[in-house]
Amino acid sequence: MTSSKLIILASMFLVLFDNVSFFRNVTGVYPVSINNIAFLCSLAIVLAFVIILLFTLVSSKYTTKPILILILLISSLTSYFMNSYNTVIDNSMIQNIVHTNIDEALDLFNFKLILYILFLGVLPSIFIYKVDIKYVSLKTELISKLKIVIISLLIIVSLIFIFSKFYTSFLREHKQLRYYTNPTFYVFSMGQYINNIYKNGKIIVKSVGTDAKIPSTDMDRELIILVVGEAARADRFSLNGYQRETNPLLKKEDIINFSNVHSCGTSTEISLPCMFSVFGKNKYSDKKGKSSENLLDVLSHAGINILWRDNNSSSKGVALRVPYEDYRNPKNNPICDVECRDEGMLYGLQEYIDRQKNGDILIVLHQMGNHGPAYYKRYPKSFEKFTPTCKTNELNQCTKEEIGNAYDNAILYTDYFLSKVINLLKQNSNSFETAMLYFSDHGESLGENEIYLHGLPYLIAPETQKHIPAIFWFGDSFKIDKNSLRNKISNEYSQDNLFHTVLGLMEVNTSVYDKNMDIIN
Repeated sequence: MTSSKLIILASMFLVLFDNVSFFRNVTGVYPVSINNIAFLCSLAIVLAFVIILLFTLVSSKYTTKPILILILLISSLTSYFMNSYNTVIDNSMIQNIVHTNIDEALDLFNFKLILYILFLGVLPSIFIYKVDIKYVSLKTELISKLKIVIISLLIIVSLIFIFSKFYTSFLREHKQLRYYTNPTFYVFSMGQYINNIYKNGKIIVKSVGTDAKIPSTDMDRELIILVVGEAARADRFSLNGYQRETNPLLKKEDIINFSNVHSCGTSTEISLPCMFSVFGKNKYSDKKGKSSENLLDVLSHAGINILWRDNNSSSKGVALRVPYEDYRNPKNNPICDVECRDEGMLYGLQEYIDRQKNGDILIVLHQMGNHGPAYYKRYPKSFEKFTPTCKTNELNQCTKEEIGNAYDNAILYTDYFLSKVINLLKQNSNSFETAMLYFSDHGESLGENEIYLHGLPYLIAPETQKHIPAIFWFGDSFKIDKNSLRNKISNEYSQDNLFHTVLGLMEVNTSVYDKNMDIIN
């Protein structure tokens, strides 16, 4: 067949089989009815001709088959994740994918994914590979391509004009629906991601807070442990009114729980560097984060001892210039079964504290926490209090109750872990002013409106992916007005406040400190 016919067939296949999530979301806004059915059919035709147009523009004797095969294989993967978790493959999600390690990838691997790749990727790719394309002269090919481009544009414009009252709302009021088109939106997002890398060029890290210093009048040593949670949402903490007792140990401690805190992003790749940056959510970008020093650097300028221990994928660049220890490695972490546990990050921590003879200490513990979708792996068997649990990473194969039970068990383990952190600090309260700060990096969707996991664009992400738990604990020797602080527990805060709050607690004098952003001030 001709390359044009092959492109049309591939485009129709993509619309019919790889856009289930798109049409599911569209029909949620424009239900299948007599009034909407013609528009919905036009939408499928427009999408098909947009794909045909794109393929035609990049097709040639040497590119048609490789491009079609590549797109089919990638689209089979994106189709699985969009259908199973209602995720969106935007440029930030592509950034997450690029930085995903092998363990995280294996957590997502299952038999259903293999079937998607086989039937929506491999088999149609074999068909394309074996097809004999009838090649014509260059002039004939150009004329044929020009005809397809003109016909495609005419059909697209005509349908949009005929159903203009629908497309006006579709394009203006429901822009988020376009995020689910496959492969057009992820191809666009890949272009954005590559363009951002190109624009960033060589990263030159700019110094921040080089004037930071501890005043000579500060004679007390601070020991602060900052725990960064993973995918924990505020409404699953009983401290925030959740009906289940997911925080039985923390409720016994003299903690200060902030109930109205929001994240900088909906994924670790964005939230983690953002919460340690000086910019705040509205001014933060990936380029700014990578090309500027962060909170840890400012504290280092002030002579504070810093240690980052990680039981997650990585620090996402935050701890590049400070001591870093990987606790997903059994060589460092003595508490490993199906995976290494967060509790293992406390191993040898007292010895580290004892070795620091001078200066304040900040220790960052980056949890595995509630990393999905395999929530059942995130806690030891002894913490399986809520049953039955979802024992697979195919969340759509489990009931909402089973998913929620596994997720809550992981929250229960975080409660235990934080209580162990507090006990460690209590042992050092005679030598230091001790404190624990806990912030989750982002929240999580557990099937509400058929949305799972996290990572949706912030603008359309549900509250569950942005509303995070934040807990403070202070030792008795820490000079702080706890009663005054408790009056603020319902105030609206975000991860933007972390940078300045830690500087304030450490009593660091620097020009980049903003007392108005300090929760404690």
